[in-house]
Formats: sequence, structure tokens, C-alpha cells
Amino acid sequence: MKAEYVNAFIKASTEVLNNFVTEKFSVGRPYIRQNPFPTKEIVILLGITGDIRGQAVFSLSEPMAKSVASGMMMGMPVDEIDEMAKSALSELGNMIMGNSATLLFNLGVKIDITPPSLVKGQAIEITSSGLETICVPLVSTLGEIEFDIGIKR
Repeated sequence: MKAEYVNAFIKASTEVLNNFVTEKFSVGRPYIRQNPFPTKEIVILLGITGDIRGQAVFSLSEPMAKSVASGMMMGMPVDEIDEMAKSALSELGNMIMGNSATLLFNLGVKIDITPPSLVKGQAIEITSSGLETICVPLVSTLGEIEFDIGIKR
């Protein structure tokens, strides 16, 4: 996977998060994922089509998801991951991937994204067959969001 592709996703994710969540996010050390890989309790999945194909997976603990959803809803308290919180988290995925698409377009790479799917549960595993997947930890004092970018080789 080309570094400039990964950098576009990283830049978009930190900019969007830092615009909505009070705690600031930075980038941890990226690493290659082995299949299958475990996730946290809340997972947002978006497909990538176009010049590059694959998927984006955002994995959050439930407390982190509540904090992020609250930030997306202008500080409104979030006590549970209800339909409104799910909608806010899905919109976060849309915004990050939309910004990524713009940054990639500026590099001459055209992509489209699929609507987000949100999965909530315990012991979720993702298998990305045929995709080289890089995990980019997005770290704040609240904890971390695992951002997995899988691109077809």
C-alpha cells in the first residue's frame, strides 16, 4: 500500500476527530494486521471502491464511542449507544472517508465510499481476505480508536 494513500486517511481522520472531540487525537505507530483481527465493542465499516478498492474499519470501546458520539452531537451527553449515537458515529465514518476521498483525489486517485455499517458486540473479528490491512491507532487521553485501512493488492 502506498504511503501517500495511508497518509491521506491519517490526515483526514485526525482532522475530523480533532474538530469534533474535545480531547485531541494523535497518531500512534501504524502496523500491519494479520487476518482475522479482533476489534473493540463498536465497529464502523465502510467500503472503498474506484481506483483503489478495500475497506475502512473504525474500532472503538463503548466508553470511547460514547465520548466521540457526544462530541459529534455538540457535547450532548451520551449514556448509551442508542440510535442517535449510532447515527453520529456512522456520520463520523462518512466524514473521515469523505475527507480521505478529497485528499486522494488531489493525488489523482478517485474513490467512492459505501454507506457505513455499524456493528456492536463482544468478541468481534474481522477477516479481510485479499486485503493488506494497516492499523493506525488514533490516540487521545480518552483511549484509542483503531483505524484499519485495507486495500486490495
